[in-house]
Amino acid sequence: MASFDIVSKVDPQTLENAVNTAKKELQTRYDLRDTKGGIELDKKANTILLTSENSMRVQALENILLGRIVKQGIDGTALDFSAEEQPSGALVKKVVKVRAGVDKEVGRKVIKAIKDAKVKVEAQMQDDQIRVTAKKIDDLQAAIAAVRQASIGQPLQFVNMKS
Repeated sequence: MASFDIVSKVDPQTLENAVNTAKKELQTRYDLRDTKGGIELDKKANTILLTSENSMRVQALENILLGRIVKQGIDGTALDFSAEEQPSGALVKKVVKVRAGVDKEVGRKVIKAIKDAKVKVEAQMQDDQIRVTAKKIDDLQAAIAAVRQASIGQPLQFVNMKS
């Protein structure tokens, strides 16, 4: 049986490089020069903390971070900007989650996209990845094409192709 895994992961070193270059840009930008706060990466929680005096500057920090993430080759949908800004004293904080792993909701979308393509494969969730098996490699390639065409909202990688 031929198989492959669908995963969603971000290279931690590339992410750290993108955050560091965003910090450097923050220091050199004239409109944000005297800004208190900044951009901090929490590797264990897989989050990025944005802090500034007001929500307009937090929005500017988001744009800087997103630009640097994309320039480093990371898909922009790997970041979850949906969290609300939290006022904390004189600063406004926003926690941006880095999406890693395929959660159940995204897994259902992927499996539905594969089933809608009517390809003779079996897809099943395994922790934070999806295993797809078939008798022919051509069916697996059709499943990959179907998943790429579907709008999932999260970057996906196809790994461990075995025949």
